[in-house]
Amino acid sequence: MSELATVFLKLAEKWQARWAEARVYEPEPRPGFPKFFITAAYPYPNGAIHIGHGRTYLIADVLARFHRHMGRVVLFPMGFHYTGTPILTIAEAIASGDATVIEEYMAIYGVPKDEIEKMGNPLYLARYFHEQSKRAMQKFGLGIDWTREFTTIDPEYQRFIQWQFEKLRERGLIVRGRHPVGWCPRHSMPVGAHDTKDDKEPEIGQWVLIFFKGEDGLIYPAATLRPETVLGVTNMWLNPEVEYVVARVGGREWLVSRDAAERLKYQERVEVVKEVKGAELIGRYVINPVTGERVPIYSAKFVDPRVGTGVVMSVPAHAPYDYAALRDMGAVKLIPLIRVEGFGEFPAKEIVEKMGVRDQTDPSLEEATREIYSAEYTRGYMREDVVERVALHLDEPARSMVRAVFKLYFVGRSVKEAREFITKWLIESGLGVVMYDVMNKPVYCRCGTEIVVKVLEDQWFINYGDVKWKENTKKLVEEMVIIPSEAKAQFVATIDWLDKRACARTRGLGTPLSWASGWIIESLSDSTIYMAYYTVIKRIRALGLGAERLTEEFWDYVFLGEGDVEKLANKLGVSIDQLKSIREEFEYWYPLDSRNSGKDLIPNHLTFFLFNHVAIFPREKWPRQIVANGWVLREGEKMSKSKRNVLPLGKAVAMYGPDPLRATLAIAAEVDQDLDFRDVEARRNTQQLLAIYTLVDKIAHEAVERPADWLDMWLVSEIAYLLERAREAYEKIRLRQAAVEVLYNAKAVFDQYLAAVEKPSKYAVEAAKAWVVAMEPIIPHLAEELWSRLGGEGLAVTAPWPRLKKDPAALLAKRYIDSLVEDVKNIPAFGKVARRIVLYINPNYHWVRAALGGDIKAAIAAGVPPQLAKRLVDYVKSIGEEMRSLAASVAHFDEYETAKSYQRYLERVFKAPLEIYKSDDPAAPDFGGKKKAALPLKPGVYIDLG
Repeated sequence: MSELATVFLKLAEKWQARWAEARVYEPEPRPGFPKFFITAAYPYPNGAIHIGHGRTYLIADVLARFHRHMGRVVLFPMGFHYTGTPILTIAEAIASGDATVIEEYMAIYGVPKDEIEKMGNPLYLARYFHEQSKRAMQKFGLGIDWTREFTTIDPEYQRFIQWQFEKLRERGLIVRGRHPVGWCPRHSMPVGAHDTKDDKEPEIGQWVLIFFKGEDGLIYPAATLRPETVLGVTNMWLNPEVEYVVARVGGREWLVSRDAAERLKYQERVEVVKEVKGAELIGRYVINPVTGERVPIYSAKFVDPRVGTGVVMSVPAHAPYDYAALRDMGAVKLIPLIRVEGFGEFPAKEIVEKMGVRDQTDPSLEEATREIYSAEYTRGYMREDVVERVALHLDEPARSMVRAVFKLYFVGRSVKEAREFITKWLIESGLGVVMYDVMNKPVYCRCGTEIVVKVLEDQWFINYGDVKWKENTKKLVEEMVIIPSEAKAQFVATIDWLDKRACARTRGLGTPLSWASGWIIESLSDSTIYMAYYTVIKRIRALGLGAERLTEEFWDYVFLGEGDVEKLANKLGVSIDQLKSIREEFEYWYPLDSRNSGKDLIPNHLTFFLFNHVAIFPREKWPRQIVANGWVLREGEKMSKSKRNVLPLGKAVAMYGPDPLRATLAIAAEVDQDLDFRDVEARRNTQQLLAIYTLVDKIAHEAVERPADWLDMWLVSEIAYLLERAREAYEKIRLRQAAVEVLYNAKAVFDQYLAAVEKPSKYAVEAAKAWVVAMEPIIPHLAEELWSRLGGEGLAVTAPWPRLKKDPAALLAKRYIDSLVEDVKNIPAFGKVARRIVLYINPNYHWVRAALGGDIKAAIAAGVPPQLAKRLVDYVKSIGEEMRSLAASVAHFDEYETAKSYQRYLERVFKAPLEIYKSDDPAAPDFGGKKKAALPLKPGVYIDLG
């Protein structure tokens, strides 16, 4: 811990105690007052939270603080997610003596050895990291209402989740049946993203297995994602170095890789008959089941036994890898199948040669494949002549009958339509089946076992495939604010592909499924509407309502307003007013105004959150906003336990202090971008905060009472405009922009001011107070300290958003002076020892306003001498948009008086005496003929070198 970090930590402790004493973050409903209810994803306490969590919570905290300044009653609560397998898996690993896990937890999280020994108990582990993470959040300065804290295994919460699932079941959205799921073979249970290492969602896709038959009757099930290309197969590929097996599946013998046979066991009844080396099969022939052609089996080391079945069909006209491999062998045969705009008859050959692919090992084949597959799928149509390749092996009239079906549903159809047809036709004809697989493999369970796909026969699912439910959820996406806005498309895509999702497990912590014993509701299913629970749990506890009294009727009344409140009150043994108070608390806070989480949760939790709100609550209670932030890297690398570069939030707070850490997480990247946390930037921000402290302290101690001058008015106006930009940035959740404005740009303005005045005025104090309130959402502890030093009333955290009076003329005056200084410094004679500098001011400011439109005739009509009109119009065009905008808004501007008021400042800058004359003053001397050179806002300048 550095000395500076200690200073910031002590400052934080001081003001956190004051906030707790004032109960700033424990709001009560205030009917008639606007509210802002924000939540961030609660963490799993299977380890201490890190700076990635810290970023998400900081964004929510900044928004909460900003909306409090805007006069809203703000609720920002937090709970802890004990449900599922993340905690259980770590506890089991520790209990089994897993040296790697134990060493990681001691090295990364600083867990003492005597504590590690107790962590074989999952509840002990959870509570340990729960408390550690909570302390880190508090030290970080998060304005959380801890009076509403809960865990997902609390009895009250479990009753709430059981009510939610009863509602889903009533609406027909919980089903039981056969469906593929991600599966942990070790624990024999379905898994989702939160059950896997790195929270990686298993992406379940399907291969179409097409049955090519060998001459000995053995089935070679070629796995493909493009079954429509089977008509163009010229050969099969097997890897000579791979161990294949003959397996009995569905009464027939298949040739598949051993790995594929193991995966298939979770979907079909599979019996391995014998082993066979791939090399033994090279040179044999198989029959294409659609064309009837006899095609050879070739050797290919690129065939991966872990992908599909390890048996691959070759379509060189439309698959770049196949074309390149056959070209290397000198055995190219091309059969065109698909017409696609932008390509000729043989797209794969064309792109391979265009990209200069060397051979089948060339990495650019990956890009070539993506381009061809995408083009053919989105723009491709099956050729008319492909029908001549169908059923070559069948006698008439069978051949014509099959071809008639293909003419109707395949020929001339889009690739998408043709794919759907032939998949269905192959399966119904007994010429193929579907095999499920994890398409983004490898995905590992937290226990270390690789995930496979299992087809479950008797599993409980949430039916996200319900068409009406999807439609309504899409409506919500359309209506709500999503940050970043581009993520709306990702939500819609997720809604489209989501289908049935296993919602229960047979192991882990969590809520029992109320209608089926032995099942526990899984962690991504019990965390979708808990935001509603935050609104009422505090009052439920205050009234002493135990879990046994939180019946289905209770939740129906509280959340849906259903039922007879008098009967319910009698049944539960509480007064009607008490029951109504719980309902009123929910009514005040809901709907949720903002849900904050990481972008990695869009494909699961955040979309489930939308689905479940749509299913259970009336439309007026649907959430209003989602903020999905980017990831946090550390020194350019993804944080991972294996790299030992995970930075726990508590450790980061101790290293840098809470406000420097907050400033860095706010300013390093915009919300939607990934953030690279770097030590050097954190230390630079620390120095910036110290400089802000010194500057404001100087204003607080040195400010004097005096009439406002141009510089005072400029400072107040400049800060007023800056705060408008900051407010807009906060509102649009452009937190980096807001941080730049309040931590860097505002300080630069005050630096200019202090450099220009002998002593700051009381107007500077008011401007500094406004600045402090604007920086409070990001660096609240330092803001409180500065607010106190400036004599601010009450606490900065509860101060209203500042309203400073803007004076465009004062801003125009400062911009004019800055422009004048730049003009003088660009004169070649400047820099030499000058006896004096003489300015000639053209007092006809109204000429500038006439020239703003760029019309020379209009300028002349306003009194500009014709010989000056073009020069003036050109100059006004050159002064920049801000100056033109200010000039348009300031009707009267005394340029001469402005220059005189800044005379002492200009003399300090120029390091020379300054004489100022009006250019139309006949008594003024004309040094160097500069009187006639003067234009409004551009004085004539004479440098007297003596």
